Amino acid sequence: MKYVCRPKGHAHDCDCGKDSMSVVGDRAVIDLSLSATQPMHYTTLNCAMRKAMRQGCLSIELKGVMGQRYLASTASVPGLHVAVHGTPGNDLGAFLNGPTIEVFGNAQDMTGNTMNSGRIIVHGNAWDVTGLAARGGQILVKGDTGYRVGIHMKEFGESRPTTVIGGTAKDYLGEYMAGGTILVLGLGGGPPVGRSLGAGMHGGRIFVRGEVSPEQLGPGAALLPLNEDDEREVRRLLGDFIKAFGTEVHQDMNGYVKIAPSSSRPFSGYYDKTNV
Repeated sequence: MKYVCRPKGHAHDCDCGKDSMSVVGDRAVIDLSLSATQPMHYTTLNCAMRKAMRQGCLSIELKGVMGQRYLASTASVPGLHVAVHGTPGNDLGAFLNGPTIEVFGNAQDMTGNTMNSGRIIVHGNAWDVTGLAARGGQILVKGDTGYRVGIHMKEFGESRPTTVIGGTAKDYLGEYMAGGTILVLGLGGGPPVGRSLGAGMHGGRIFVRGEVSPEQLGPGAALLPLNEDDEREVRRLLGDFIKAFGTEVHQDMNGYVKIAPSSSRPFSGYYDKTNV
């Protein structure tokens, strides 16, 4: 029997996923319920996925996922589609660079951490710190998200990350945001966003379908009316959301508000200016 991968070692020819992976053409299926070790360790699963990518697979289907971390992290295969059935663990699609990940369930924390490009589609909820420091690509969440979603999002040149949340977002949405776009639809009812919205943001924009009171804003954030460019962007993102989930959304722009930076240096007055 060949050596089974442990953390810090994947350069050798191993047996990771041998009992649970089947490959037909450019499609691989990894059924975690067939693994001799239960639950399958996340390093074993990630190693099996990398082997499928090296074999030229453009479709990888994962069945029975139960909290395994780092799935498809750093994946850069053009045209790759990863379908995840179950609940992936933290850092799903971290540093993603082009592929599409589709989750038929809920996602845990830090989904899309520092992703560069590609798409992550979550048919359930995605929890805290989703989209941390995203630099590009798109995250679509049909349900709700947790706290500090979109923190440190940024954009450069033509690379602009976007996140669409079908349900609600909790406190500190868009904290320290430097670029990109977040759209919250609030389709499940209740307040669409929590407190400290856009705290410290100095770039980017947040659109919310529903009411946002000034008391919900964090320092550095301001409520502004939508202009024509904003409306075009919201309609484009709504189209992406509808295409991904088949959910109809009211598109009257009068029902949306915009949150944008009130200053490019929101905390400039909070620091001691004494020279040291």
